[in-house]
Amino acid sequence: MSTVARGKDVTTALTARKATQVDLPAILGLLVDDRLGKTREAVDSTLHKDYLSAFQQIEHDNNQLLVVFEIENSIIGCLQISFIPGLSRQGMLRGQIEGVRVSRNYRGAGYGQQMLQWAIDTCRSRGCGLVQLTSDKTRLDALRFYDALGFERSHEGLKLHL
Repeated sequence: MSTVARGKDVTTALTARKATQVDLPAILGLLVDDRLGKTREAVDSTLHKDYLSAFQQIEHDNNQLLVVFEIENSIIGCLQISFIPGLSRQGMLRGQIEGVRVSRNYRGAGYGQQMLQWAIDTCRSRGCGLVQLTSDKTRLDALRFYDALGFERSHEGLKLHL
């Protein structure tokens, strides 16, 4: 477990740690707690087997890191970093940040900024030369947040549902 530096608006220390399977209900609660998540996630009293399978794959892949952020042993945020080796950019390792969520009770207090800074520092320490992320175009607050952190809208993302 590591302590995340306090931001200017943050009054309580935030800690980061690698997620465990026991954390899945809390993580899924964060993922479903917005307009888009409600339509994409299947969260009920029984944990869907695909979530368990995905977690196990993440847990056993050294290029994946699923992290929870806690205040006083209560999970208030999460994110996932995928470390992507590639030949482009002279073999540069990239850090892909996804699934960033902060509990609605803690939004706007600087915790998201701390979480992203922790993720950027982690990517840097792993040797990444670039950190990238995606955010749904309809998440205007999130896009403004990432802009304020210095992320550039340099590419247009595409996807194909299978």
